[in-house]
Amino acid sequence: MSDTYVTFHGWVGNEVTHRDPNGVSVVNFRVASTPRIKRKGEWMDGDTTWYSVSAWRGLADNIRESVKKGDAVIVHGRLRSEAWTREDGQTSTTLIVEASFVGHDLNRGTSSFLRSSRPERNEVDVHEEIADMVHRGADDLTPMDSWGNPRGTESDQPAA
Repeated sequence: MSDTYVTFHGWVGNEVTHRDPNGVSVVNFRVASTPRIKRKGEWMDGDTTWYSVSAWRGLADNIRESVKKGDAVIVHGRLRSEAWTREDGQTSTTLIVEASFVGHDLNRGTSSFLRSSRPERNEVDVHEEIADMVHRGADDLTPMDSWGNPRGTESDQPAA
């Protein structure tokens, strides 16, 4: 089955909600997209389409910090639809976009970019560390079993 990707612009219709299920960041928000169409020589608003947008991990964190209700945004992501039954018994369809990219629509206003910080990494000279390991004496190395697991001392072994 092929995935359908869409790109659209519109206005954020609610506050961004953030959750952290199983330690993975996710946000959800709705976007209203209303096209301008020309009918009989006059420009008018077309029908508004509402999209439910979700984003995960780092993108979710950045959206949580950047996007607010009423912001003009551009969204690109994978489109799917979900049918559900309303309380009155009628069937409705929701358009859901799992976002790959989200940004402010700069045709509608200005924005200021702040680079996200990356998780801290140890700044280790890999070549120096490898050379140190190669030149270490056998008595300085951790004993390993045939599976590459560190072999414990006799005191680490369970009693028989």
